Amino acid sequence: MGQKHNSFPAFPYHPYSIQIDFMNSLYQSLEKGGIAMLQSPTGTGKTLSIICSALQWLVDKREKEEVKEGGSMVKVNENGNSVNRCDSDDEPDWVKSFVVKNEVSPKKSIDKKKFGVRSKKCDSDKEKEGRVRDLSGHGDEEDGAKEGDLGKKGRRVKGVDGEGDDEEFLVDEYNSEDEDGKCCKRKGTSRALAGSSSEEDENEDEQQEEKLKIYFCSRTHSQLTQFINELKKTRFASELKVVCLGSRKNMCINEEVLRLGNPTRINERCLELQRNKNKGTSKTKNVCVGGRVRKTKITGCPMLRSHKFEKEFRNEVSQQGPLDIEDVVQIGSKLGTCPYYGSRNLLPEADLIVLPYQSLLSKHSREALNLTLKNNIIIIDEAHNLADSLISMYDSKITQLQLENVHLHLDKYLLRFRNLLGPGNRRYIQTLLVLTQAFRKILCVENNAKITDPLCDLAGAGNAFNYSMSINEFLFSHNIDNINLVKVLQYIEESNIIHKVSGYGEKLAVSENPSSYENNEDTSTLSSFRALTAMLLSLTYKDGDGRIIVSRTHTTGTGQNNGSLKYVMLTGEKLFHEIVDQAHAVILAGGTLQPIEETKERLFPWLSTNQLNFFSCGHIIPSENILPLAVSHGPSGQLFDFSYNSRGSTSMIQELGLMLCNLVSVVPEGVVVFFSSFEYEEKIYNIWKDLGILARLMKKKHIFREPRKSTDVELVLKKYQETIVQSSQPDSRNDTSACNGAVLLAVVGGKISEGINFSDGMGRCIIMVGLPYPNPSDIELMERLKHIEGIRDSPTQNALRPLARAECYNGNVQAGFDILKSCKHRGKQYYDNLCMKAVNQSIGRAIRHANDYAAILLVDGRYASDPLKNTFSHPTTKLPQWIRNQLIPKTENYGEVHKLLHRFFKLHRMKEDKLEQPT
Repeated sequence: MGQKHNSFPAFPYHPYSIQIDFMNSLYQSLEKGGIAMLQSPTGTGKTLSIICSALQWLVDKREKEEVKEGGSMVKVNENGNSVNRCDSDDEPDWVKSFVVKNEVSPKKSIDKKKFGVRSKKCDSDKEKEGRVRDLSGHGDEEDGAKEGDLGKKGRRVKGVDGEGDDEEFLVDEYNSEDEDGKCCKRKGTSRALAGSSSEEDENEDEQQEEKLKIYFCSRTHSQLTQFINELKKTRFASELKVVCLGSRKNMCINEEVLRLGNPTRINERCLELQRNKNKGTSKTKNVCVGGRVRKTKITGCPMLRSHKFEKEFRNEVSQQGPLDIEDVVQIGSKLGTCPYYGSRNLLPEADLIVLPYQSLLSKHSREALNLTLKNNIIIIDEAHNLADSLISMYDSKITQLQLENVHLHLDKYLLRFRNLLGPGNRRYIQTLLVLTQAFRKILCVENNAKITDPLCDLAGAGNAFNYSMSINEFLFSHNIDNINLVKVLQYIEESNIIHKVSGYGEKLAVSENPSSYENNEDTSTLSSFRALTAMLLSLTYKDGDGRIIVSRTHTTGTGQNNGSLKYVMLTGEKLFHEIVDQAHAVILAGGTLQPIEETKERLFPWLSTNQLNFFSCGHIIPSENILPLAVSHGPSGQLFDFSYNSRGSTSMIQELGLMLCNLVSVVPEGVVVFFSSFEYEEKIYNIWKDLGILARLMKKKHIFREPRKSTDVELVLKKYQETIVQSSQPDSRNDTSACNGAVLLAVVGGKISEGINFSDGMGRCIIMVGLPYPNPSDIELMERLKHIEGIRDSPTQNALRPLARAECYNGNVQAGFDILKSCKHRGKQYYDNLCMKAVNQSIGRAIRHANDYAAILLVDGRYASDPLKNTFSHPTTKLPQWIRNQLIPKTENYGEVHKLLHRFFKLHRMKEDKLEQPT
């Protein structure tokens, strides 16, 4: 390990010893390179420690490089840019001129293969003339068809209304290979396969030499905003260049696009506007009075028309130092230029890039943003569920509605243009029709007929509607194994068929029924086509990398359940290796990383234990500031058992409500109660309401509930906080008849449990109801369990081998429980870890600083244990060390719990009163 760096002058406060240890460990890990895992509890200043250590290492690294290059012709200045050193007075002018010319001339040559789709031999005549198509598929076209224009076969292409305006939808000639087996013959290029695109400003600045960068990524935009706010507290805010990236949904300022609401539709509309940008003008169809189609002309997004404003944006953002997404959007709105693309243009000069998970972990997103990981630093925060987050980015899904949509529009398109299409286009369009028809047949079950699929012949599974299978099983059983999917994807990528069919389908829909036409995500041909492309891409993956989940269409008691095909990626090892292989160092940081064995096995099993640097520290709070209790019995003595089979009991729910009624009389300010799901929270709320328990609670505290829509969470939290602040006022605290705070009913895995901090009065007591195990009826979860159980030829792999074939599920949890019972090793550990990581994330929200204090109640008999008989598999052994050290694992009755709580809060109330007394 590298040498310690005991001085971190950028840290704005006097650091605690654990913060110094954390910063030293991070600094050494960056110096050594490779993979490191650093764990520091929530509320210990982890973010600030990461900033001060990582950026100090970056500055030191730059200084060392400058010293090494001190005698060379080129050195690195304080901004990390190359500076020529040949300008000394003793050099002749012709030497200086020669050097300058040699340095400048290479920049004139822009890499024409930047978008990486073909060689120069494949360039069309238009491209040779300098016309550049964007990456989403549309090329430069004339400003509308002239009256004498002819179709591809020498005849005019008439539209559905008799006008000659269908030529724009006719796909260019395409041959998959020429006679020599070389590259395809086509016009234009495209890159996007499954959604996003790497379109770039045609007037982008000249490429600069890459310099050492640090990429910091986290799960949510709010966490990135917190990172920027912490960065502003340090001197690095004025010394280094920082760029914050976000999604189009968060950064778009085009009101017309934002009104679409859905992120997918926002992305598609943005890309469509970028395609129109390069045409100069483009036709759009608007419905007029009487259903006629009116043609108007647009010139791309209005927020990208002024290069002057774009330059002003770059200058202003660069001058203001670190800005979060809201700040960047505000500047873009003020100047009237796009902050999304404006931020991307600043990437080459950046020292620190702050971005969400998806942008860095997804290979497609990295390429779209042109991110360079080679020899750079990657810091992944909130990495407790990194493996699942990574593999989920490579999942794909297509619904039956989308398949019907694509098949219908392809059929209409082929019918309209069959005589005008070349043999290559006809062949591939017919191949796509064969694929969509096969997928539709898989999902369709008429009148709840018995499934006769040969792969679903397990005993008792004849009427199942959900089952899983491997890629090869899927292809062979449905007679599509003879189709070259790689070439089909190449055709989709290069022919622009997506936009031709979508455009023609949209025009047809508007002309046929203009009053009822509505282009939403479910019926959008473009969205449906992208879903199909993503599924086809998944089918080209290695057979053992994932599973196909088939959910057939069927009728249930609540109505029609539409079918879908979903590919579930199961292995993240190769995906993560692509990142690690390029970067100098990859740091996984978080508050609850343990147990690390599971993460290591799933993401970097090739790494030996002595090569992995793992650091973990305690909390900064005194031991007396936390009271964790395992609560096994309620006020009437009933045993708490919130397992799957018992949690629905009305008497159990009533006992929980009675306990809460007692707690609100002794716990001041805010109480946060976590339930396993929204459905269970709603059931408890309704039963409490019927039993009069809610009315009793509201006499002492106000009740708030976490909303299902994440966009409404902020408003609820604001009202909750205002209620807490009001109850903390001296007048309210002395009034025993008034409400003394609030209760917030929250859900494990929801937004509140993942990224909201309940410091001070907002979380004086955190209650975890039961053990929030994931639903065993989740077929995707069961596939992951089976895969993990079989990692590295574990002893139970042979036992699970019969389950590796296509497996049917009857819609209940019994199949899931059977799989759980068969998992004896890694699968069981993974299932337990999912539960306890969720518990740790939720209860860790309470303590935010050294003087904070809170009680933590783990309400379920399964939490209680005899310390002398505690086994490794017991749930409490997976609690964070700083909580486990203070845990009271067993109480005789609820009276003992109440007594401990009363003593705990009385002690801290006395401390607060003493501090408030005038000296």
